[in-house]
Amino acid sequence: MTLPNWRIGRALGIPIHVHASWFAVFFFVTWSLATGYLPDTLPGLSVPRYWGMGGIAALLLFLSVLLHELGHSYVALRYRVPIKQITLFIFGGMAHMGKEPPSPRAEFLIAMAGPLVSLILGAGCFGIAMAMESLFSQPGVKGLVVLGSLLGMVNIQLGLFNLIPGFPLDGGRALRAGLWARNKDFHRATSQAAFVGIGFGIALGLIGVVLMVGAWSGFLSQSITTNGVWLMCIGAFLFAAALNHKRQAAPRILLASVTVRQVMVHRSVTLLPDMTVQEAVDQYFVAQGYGEFPVCEEGQVIGVATVRDVQALPTALWPRRRVREMMRPTSPTLCIPPDWSIMQAMDRMAQTGFDCLVVMEHEKIVGLVTRSAIAQYLQLHKA
Repeated sequence: MTLPNWRIGRALGIPIHVHASWFAVFFFVTWSLATGYLPDTLPGLSVPRYWGMGGIAALLLFLSVLLHELGHSYVALRYRVPIKQITLFIFGGMAHMGKEPPSPRAEFLIAMAGPLVSLILGAGCFGIAMAMESLFSQPGVKGLVVLGSLLGMVNIQLGLFNLIPGFPLDGGRALRAGLWARNKDFHRATSQAAFVGIGFGIALGLIGVVLMVGAWSGFLSQSITTNGVWLMCIGAFLFAAALNHKRQAAPRILLASVTVRQVMVHRSVTLLPDMTVQEAVDQYFVAQGYGEFPVCEEGQVIGVATVRDVQALPTALWPRRRVREMMRPTSPTLCIPPDWSIMQAMDRMAQTGFDCLVVMEHEKIVGLVTRSAIAQYLQLHKA
């Protein structure tokens, strides 16, 4: 069952959501700070004060994660990559991009923006903490120094951890940008970077197991147990995410290597715009057995009529309505050349909402490419 998430605000025009899993990690971080880190570094305070400081610190830590994701988002928006939303969840945060970056350079800069923000925040928090410690000697300042040092340490760890070159971490995205620039193949680069991410996920999980076994056997401090659990969870998350991206890349690699000419329906059957919908149904949709037809007038494509368009019209109106009244008018986005890849055709369908595209060569119709034809091709090739 998918857990819910809630919108809590906007930043840079981007909706900010909190996933239900965030509350579990928020409580865990607050608890670990209130019962471990804060009593060790600030002895002598009351339990409610430890919990209050732990809650504030946890909120500031997640604010740091949000700023990390906003760093990605700001650069993405500069490259006209839409950000649907930013979600805070159990393993940090995620900026949901509406499309892939347009170039390896854009991919690299978007990926590096997040760690750069975290490292700058970490250095700033450490600097402020050191300045306060040297300039002020009041007892109350000690708590702010500890908090600043904690935020500095976590932000630097966040920035450095995300530089691990395992997809989908930021370092893995930078690796994908390099592979993309070298091989000129985005989907193959994704598969290769995801394979590295799988390796790092396994490595982190094994390190977590070693730490936990060492703590349980007495060779390591019991406080290491928490770190071991976190490393196991993060390793499992990275492994699952990388494996999922690698599986998604496999059919995309196939689709990027197959041209529209190899998949399109070769036919020159077209509809006339002034024929009735009833005539189109009887003489073409039923007789020919196809679900989409180009509509042509004087040798020019002026639209496309599909089964879905016919079904949207009441049956009683079929004898009185003309095809031109129910067709989808043509546009530059409706026609594509036969040498495009299937992946490009699918992207065009996703952008326009069309279920079929007219394939044109030398200003003549040479066929149609449809979602159903692409799906059948994938089934035949078990992709």
